[in-house]
Amino acid sequence: MIPQNDPQGLKQLVSDRAALLKHLEHADTAPLLMVLVHLGGDSAWLERIAPHIKGPWSFHDETPAELKAELREAVANVLADYADRGRPLPLAPPMDLLQAMLNACTGQTVPPEYLPLAIEELDLAEIDPKTVKWRKEPSAEALADFKVLVIGAGFSGVALAIKLKQAGIDHVIIEKNEEVGGTWYENTYPGIGVDTANHFYSYSFAINDDWNHFFAKGDEIEGYIKRNAELNGIRGAIRFQEEVVSAIWDDEALIWNVEVRRADGSTYSTSANAVVSAVGQLNRPQMPDIAGLDTFEGPAFHSARWDHSVDLAGKRVAMIGTGASGMQIAPAIAPVVGNLAIFQRSPHWAMHNPLYFEKVTDDKKWVLRNIPFYSKWFRFQLFWSSSDTFHDKLRIDPDWHDSARSLNADNALVRKQLEEHIAREVNYDPELIRKATPDFPPYGKRMLRDNHWYRMLTRPNVDLIDSGIDHVEADAVIDKDGVRHEVDIIVMATGFQARRLLWPMHIEGRNGAVIRERWGEDDPRAHLGITVPDFPNFFVIYGPNTNLAHGGSAVFHSECQIRYIMQGLRELVETGNAALEVKPEAFWDYQDKVDAAHRGMVWSHPGVTSWYKNKDGRVTANSPWRLVDYRNLTENFDPAEYAFTPGPAAPGKDEAA
Repeated sequence: MIPQNDPQGLKQLVSDRAALLKHLEHADTAPLLMVLVHLGGDSAWLERIAPHIKGPWSFHDETPAELKAELREAVANVLADYADRGRPLPLAPPMDLLQAMLNACTGQTVPPEYLPLAIEELDLAEIDPKTVKWRKEPSAEALADFKVLVIGAGFSGVALAIKLKQAGIDHVIIEKNEEVGGTWYENTYPGIGVDTANHFYSYSFAINDDWNHFFAKGDEIEGYIKRNAELNGIRGAIRFQEEVVSAIWDDEALIWNVEVRRADGSTYSTSANAVVSAVGQLNRPQMPDIAGLDTFEGPAFHSARWDHSVDLAGKRVAMIGTGASGMQIAPAIAPVVGNLAIFQRSPHWAMHNPLYFEKVTDDKKWVLRNIPFYSKWFRFQLFWSSSDTFHDKLRIDPDWHDSARSLNADNALVRKQLEEHIAREVNYDPELIRKATPDFPPYGKRMLRDNHWYRMLTRPNVDLIDSGIDHVEADAVIDKDGVRHEVDIIVMATGFQARRLLWPMHIEGRNGAVIRERWGEDDPRAHLGITVPDFPNFFVIYGPNTNLAHGGSAVFHSECQIRYIMQGLRELVETGNAALEVKPEAFWDYQDKVDAAHRGMVWSHPGVTSWYKNKDGRVTANSPWRLVDYRNLTENFDPAEYAFTPGPAAPGKDEAA
């Protein structure tokens, strides 16, 4: 985008009006309208065009061609006016128009409570509101005596490192892989991609105008994370191919002692004032417990550890699991393999989106890169389309008459649309309809994107088996009906050990409290998903009850958590306190609120079984909140919720073990 104070760049943009207008033909109507009102402040244009925008996606636009042409001319005029006058572009639109602009941009009513969030997501403030600034500049000694250790260099770890560097806080990142990217580095299976629109699935402080797809593939996302690490100069702080074995709090020195294992098996010890886990929930593969699996003589591997040396062409492949990974893998490999036997425990809902396979053309990229504020408004459209707009559809209506199949009237309508889509895609085959249609309400499990999964099921070389697996033999999978499926390769798309959060690390806090004992095997809990009593200066990103299964972006959530963590670190440095830990009363008050909120949400529905719940039926993974709620909950670190331990504590030097 042309910088705010670059009149020369603006003059160059408008110098060839015919070329500019030609480029603008590839702009979507709603964000282009926002550019015009943002720069010109004329609300009359909102009144003219807003009635034709029926929703936040580009395919919801019903604006007549003549009116679109008028809009393009008006945008060219206002840009030329700024260029002629040599005026800097306004950072923010007229605030009295912002509410109407948000409504017109999305084709819906954006409640006023979203205004602070919108300003953040649109990046319209002089200083990024999510960037935590010092209230009083700390001394060089205070900063020199404070060190943060970050575990993991994925999306969240990289973002946190960027913010730590901006604040001048000494830090190191321990990363078990040989490159940044986290789950996007580890998962390289065929068809891997994001099912959130990626112009939104990105850092709010690093908008990318060069995505090749609206729903990017894995290599693009990994490249984006890597590029941000390089551009912000944080690679030097990352220790690659090292893994945290344990972190133990020293109650006397008031620091964390951390044992780290190198790739060659050797270990060393280091220490830090604060430790932040950025490993997330989906980083340790879940291997299925199937009798005889270890006797299979062909290649067998988990989707997160894809073996690219194995040639699938013409082979008989068994895929176990039909969740998010499986639903992406199968359509990608079905045209290549000889036969694909898909073993399904339960089906998932998958929604159609016309843009899922669409590429972002060079013309659209030009508009995103060159038209001031266009990419910001385009990003907010996607935010709105993919977040809180359907939260109400996930609420249980206790008086709803069809409670086994849906939650409320809106949820029932979604179910009807999904069922109709499935039926069309499988050519109304009654057996495939039965197998592919979930018996639980929509959104009971993560809503997936239909990447031609359903139509793939109609291929003659694809078999969907829902009878369950009895056992595996040297060259076959035997289902529970006794049918023998001879296969050459087994792919396990069986997810991750999400309930065993932070496993296999040993995290030991105050007075010998061990987090694995505190949480057990499947009941992780944290205040705001971030802090835990008896674990001073220990923070978790993408922790308990922060998974988003109802829309939104995990990146948005991690940025909320990072702002909160940075405020907590600021509190320590500025006050000179050595440690902070959440008070039990604040912690348990939040747990009660989370559990109460979940009782009214779809994931607590008796017909839903998923990794979101523990063995006792408590939802441990998901957030029950709207994105605006969680943003507000984490906007300000409240010192009153924390106990502080005074006294300076400087980390020691690394000691080779």
